[in-house]
Amino acid sequence: MNRSIGVLGPEGTFSEKAAKRYSPEASLRYYRDFEEVIAAVEGGEVDLGVVPLENSLEGSVGMTLDALLRRDVKITGEINLRVRHCLLGIGRPEEVKVILSHPQALAQCRSYLKRRFPQVELRTTGSTSHAAKLAGEFSEMAAIADAEAAEQYDLSVIERDVQDSDQNVTRFVVVGREAPEPSGRDKTSLAVYLERAEPGALWEVLGEFAKRGINLTKIESRPSKRGLGDYYFFIDLEGHVSDPLVEEALARIRERAAMTKVLGSYPRTDPGGTSER
Repeated sequence: MNRSIGVLGPEGTFSEKAAKRYSPEASLRYYRDFEEVIAAVEGGEVDLGVVPLENSLEGSVGMTLDALLRRDVKITGEINLRVRHCLLGIGRPEEVKVILSHPQALAQCRSYLKRRFPQVELRTTGSTSHAAKLAGEFSEMAAIADAEAAEQYDLSVIERDVQDSDQNVTRFVVVGREAPEPSGRDKTSLAVYLERAEPGALWEVLGEFAKRGINLTKIESRPSKRGLGDYYFFIDLEGHVSDPLVEEALARIRERAAMTKVLGSYPRTDPGGTSER
């Protein structure tokens, strides 16, 4: 029986492409935003979800981090996808008055848009494929989206590779309800909340990993929304939550932190991603 995977819709998104890379035979279901995808996994509507977690140009995707923090789900895998954006439409470049796309895609093409279309109105949409669908309605509209979306929505590729860097990689995570077994080459993602950020509190938390030789691959803060200067810390580390040294470090951190949530332990992949055109 094929698994079902929830992704951002409609058809033609990079989330869809990442899901097909992860499980080509899976049945896909489409949702309006990343929060809905993760909620569908938690509620059992789909077996898994594939959502973007961070981009090499624009950083983390806040909606995904917030949903992972609130929802009872686990990160079970990751897919690093090299993203190539194109300008799609039915008109000529000189006709374009409005360019549509998802906020992340517009941000990844910021320099190109300022240089090539300084007077054009930019409008955000729920996904790159939704932008492509809308761009087919008027010649004055164009979309930033994947080249494959041009075929999906009968558009022309006006310009290719419009992202601001060739090293544009988006890290997608696979979200499920059950944690995978250790693979021997794993990554663990955590969220830590220090209710009273006393001097040196974060240093002490990070020191628990350092003294055990556990390599941290990412650490960032995100507002807790409880007040200015109040943060959650999101940490990625090499190793599985069941590894003795990781277990030991987490036990010590839980003594210091007001909240420690393991977002998942899962096989890690090459950070470079694979080119998609």
